[in-house]
Amino acid sequence: MSKNKKLNIQEYELPVAVEEQKEGGYVAACPVWQDCYAQGETVEEAINEISYVASSLIELYREEEIKIPLKLKASEKKSSGFSLNIPVIVSSF
Repeated sequence: MSKNKKLNIQEYELPVAVEEQKEGGYVAACPVWQDCYAQGETVEEAINEISYVASSLIELYREEEIKIPLKLKASEKKSSGFSLNIPVIVSSF
């Protein structure tokens, strides 16, 4: 990355509802974004998958200039040689 370019970091709030399925596995869905849902064999897998789906949808919506239906929590531009906090989700019963 050249020194003239800046990395634009945006953090969105993604509300997620997780439901256990009778036939097994879990479905994670965003109640404010109809297109954003995923499934997994475990809660962890469903949460990881919906996070990936949300990231992919955000990229697609940007390309298509469609409004992203999530609340933007933070946005900042960083140049090379920076540090940031990345959320790590761990679930347990």
